Amino acid sequence: MFKEFKVYSVFDLLIEYIKEGKIQLDNTIHTHPAAYHDPCNYGRKSLKAFGQAFFEEGREVARACCPDLRELNPNRNEAYCCGAGGGAWAMPFSDERVFYGRTKARQISESGAELIVAPCHNCRDQIMKSLNKEYDLGIEVKYLWELVSDSLIMPNKQ
Repeated sequence: MFKEFKVYSVFDLLIEYIKEGKIQLDNTIHTHPAAYHDPCNYGRKSLKAFGQAFFEEGREVARACCPDLRELNPNRNEAYCCGAGGGAWAMPFSDERVFYGRTKARQISESGAELIVAPCHNCRDQIMKSLNKEYDLGIEVKYLWELVSDSLIMPNKQ
C-alpha cells in the first residue's frame, strides 16, 4: 500500500500547502507571544515507533502564523510531558494530571507566551482545561491546524 499511496502527517501536508502556495497565511492575526508545545506522541513516541519525530515541522507552521514564537525549555526530545499522556486525560485522575503537569505550567509561565500551540488533542485539553485553570496561566491554547485556520487568507472570488 505504501508503494501506491503517499502517507502524510498533518505537519507534512501543512508545510507542503504553505510552500506550494496552496494556502496563504496572515501572520498579523496572532502577534502576541506564542510558544509551541512538543507533544510526547509526536516527538519521542513517534521517533521510537516510526523512526520519525516531529519537532521542527510544527514550529515551521507555527512560525508562518506567529511572528513571536518562543520556546518552552527544555524542548523537543527533552520536553516535559504536560501530564495528560499515557491516556491520563481520559482517566478520572485529574488531581494527579494537574500535579504532573506543574512543570509544563511553570515552563509556559516562564516563556511569557500568551498563546500555546499544542498539536495533540490530549495536550491541548490538559493545558487549556486543567493547567490554565489550576495554575492561573491566563493563556489561549490552540491546535496547530486551528492556528492555521485562523490565519488563512481567503482569496477574493469575483
